[in-house]
Amino acid sequence: MDGFEIRVATQRDIAPIDVLLSRSYPILLKPDYPPSVLVTALPLISKANPNLITCGTYYVVEDADGVVGAGGWTFAAPTGHQPRRGRGNIRHVVTDHLKLRQGVGRALMQRIFEEAASAGAEWLDCLSTRTAVPFYQSLGFRPMGEVSIDLRPGITFPSVLMERAL
Repeated sequence: MDGFEIRVATQRDIAPIDVLLSRSYPILLKPDYPPSVLVTALPLISKANPNLITCGTYYVVEDADGVVGAGGWTFAAPTGHQPRRGRGNIRHVVTDHLKLRQGVGRALMQRIFEEAASAGAEWLDCLSTRTAVPFYQSLGFRPMGEVSIDLRPGITFPSVLMERAL
């Protein structure tokens, strides 16, 4: 993938990832979610989680423009549920809306697949936005059904649970 570098995220990436999330999510998610959902969810999902960013299995994709993609995986479930043996979880993936279909997301996910398999994951679960379902399907994930993620008391976000064997 010419022109891109994928590396493990560090604490210094938190601010650039915040910028990427807050710039891209409103544009990317608008076609698939009503304004009533976005007005409450975007302020919560457009912020980087410092513990996730610095966990060692979260990555950034950089090019000459800076951070143009981010995402990772963990054995810990994003919803706080108990981890399941051999199953990893895709975590907070985003591609700059100006860099879609240029290989950023696909290269990032390939790195995640390799690292997760190397660490012993046999399956990956993903809580996908409605918007990203076709992307994840193109990578071999299959939809398992719609779920509602509790972001805060009284604030939920409709998502699609997906899974993929490694």
